[in-house]
Amino acid sequence: MLSLGQLIKDRSRSSEEEPLLTFVSLEADGSYRTSHRNYGSLWRRGQAMARVLAAQGLVAGDRFALMMENHCEFVDLMVASSILGTVFVPIDPRTKGKKLEFMLSSVGCRGVIAGSYCLDSLNEVVGVALWIRLVGPRDDELDLPSHVSWLEDDHEGPELPVAVRDLNAPMQLIFTSGTTGDPKAIVGSYRRYASMSSLVVAFGIKSSDRMYTGLSLTHSNAMAATLGGSLYNAIPAVISQRFSKSRLWSIIRDFRCTTLNLLGGMFTSIYSEPETDQDATNPLRLVLGSGMPKDLWEPFARRFGVEVLEFYGAAEGGITINLPGTGPIGSIGKPPPNLVARILDEADLPLAPMQPGEIVFENSDGSPLLVDYLNNPEASAAKTRGGMLRMGDIGYRDEQGWFYFLHRKGSELRRNGDFISPGFLEKEIAEHPNVDDVFVYGVKSSNGVPGEKDLVAAVVLRDTAAWEPSSLFSFCEARLERNSVPSYLQIVSAIPKTASEKPIERALLESFAPSAPNVFVRGNGVRQPLPKSLPG
Repeated sequence: MLSLGQLIKDRSRSSEEEPLLTFVSLEADGSYRTSHRNYGSLWRRGQAMARVLAAQGLVAGDRFALMMENHCEFVDLMVASSILGTVFVPIDPRTKGKKLEFMLSSVGCRGVIAGSYCLDSLNEVVGVALWIRLVGPRDDELDLPSHVSWLEDDHEGPELPVAVRDLNAPMQLIFTSGTTGDPKAIVGSYRRYASMSSLVVAFGIKSSDRMYTGLSLTHSNAMAATLGGSLYNAIPAVISQRFSKSRLWSIIRDFRCTTLNLLGGMFTSIYSEPETDQDATNPLRLVLGSGMPKDLWEPFARRFGVEVLEFYGAAEGGITINLPGTGPIGSIGKPPPNLVARILDEADLPLAPMQPGEIVFENSDGSPLLVDYLNNPEASAAKTRGGMLRMGDIGYRDEQGWFYFLHRKGSELRRNGDFISPGFLEKEIAEHPNVDDVFVYGVKSSNGVPGEKDLVAAVVLRDTAAWEPSSLFSFCEARLERNSVPSYLQIVSAIPKTASEKPIERALLESFAPSAPNVFVRGNGVRQPLPKSLPG
């Protein structure tokens, strides 16, 4: 097992000239702009960027942020950081305001390398004490302050040695989503990154495959499963600068990709696209899913001619895998041999099959599972109390030991005594011809029963001019049981999502009100027009 810098250096001696990584961005005219990296170019570019970072005064242990879409410089700078022994901090480029300020200050970033499109957000929270270097579309006419400049290559100078030899040294600080409070920075070691790269082998991905992702490299899924899997196993990967639903299948076809990595609501969003007779005409053989709705599993696989592999896990650790054709549809799988998964009640007692409780993991060899949240020993201890990794998710296992995810702890949807599956609702609503994307969540019930919720379907329309609320309510009533029909339709311009494409329920809740002009109430005969500007 090697650190990232050692790996790239050793493999840079290979004469292989075929690109290992292909970065794809879409031009305004619909054409592609591509950049390529193999081990040799990664080593050369990593060295050039390491000299840039050193010129900024960074030394081993210093921290800097990477706040950008999936540019090739992201990986160059990961290699550079491994050469110098610095620690990089990935930040979703959509982050703004107090959350961005907290992320930069709480971990002590000395500088930020960011997409030029992030400059306004950074200027709101960053003082001159923090340097900023920009990548992406360059505009030399911009009047940049003294602490901001464009990232320039430094191709001159001696080759720098790889500083990292200890695989337990910190490689990155990756933030949790912060859905229940301030995000926490997970200390990620080189050992953990190298070991996570083996996931693609467990998934059955081979060197003859070409992986594709449009997920953000600032999230552990794309960084570990796709990028790490490619770098450590020499499997080619195609990485989009940003996810594009409208160009997804053309990119997959044009670059001959055989695997696709998707998360959560992306399945519903893709499935909501109008069906064509070309849907199954693609080179994909496997879709890696984390959060594939059970009711969408077979229709999605059949429509696009693929097999579905479902897995479950978190940046802190813990994983289950359901390989195609092995486990029941809807199951998140079983843990690998090095882990034991359990379902526990509130008193940490094991529950019988089919009984819901918290999903926890233990090491098979009896050693404690550890998580290190930077400067937060209380949260670290709570996450691994009793030597077990506590996922904060509710699920169950069946009689054969297959595990199932139900919901995040405390976020279940119950209505009139029934537990509602939002994935099923989303799948059905997504089939309406005017729905482009949908997310179902709950608000405090109007019936006043504790623990019960009214259902809200946040919807992105294809054509706002053709919007007719009664059409969508009638569509739902014809397909769904009475308790599953949403009480409210919340029309938004886009569903806010994290770097892992997880809908940000909090943001939708903050803008929700039954009387809001973009909210339509079931059974209300008054037809209100859509506002000219929609939230989202």
